[in-house]
Amino acid sequence: MAIIINIDVMLAKRKMSVTELSERVGITMANLSILKNGKAKAIRLSTLEAICKALECQPGDILEYKSDENTQES
Repeated sequence: MAIIINIDVMLAKRKMSVTELSERVGITMANLSILKNGKAKAIRLSTLEAICKALECQPGDILEYKSDENTQES
């Protein structure tokens, strides 16, 4: 199973740069990159809230669940 954080889609819709989002949210570019690239194992609710506030969206707009069908072999 995987939870994917689709920040790029909302950034494009809002015409916002990664740098601007980083500044508005108050996280480093490195940490934002980890979120964008799917390498994050967890996200604080306060960070998710700040991202949603900056992008004017709901958590469901940027979070996506994908099941890992490769691990369920017959």
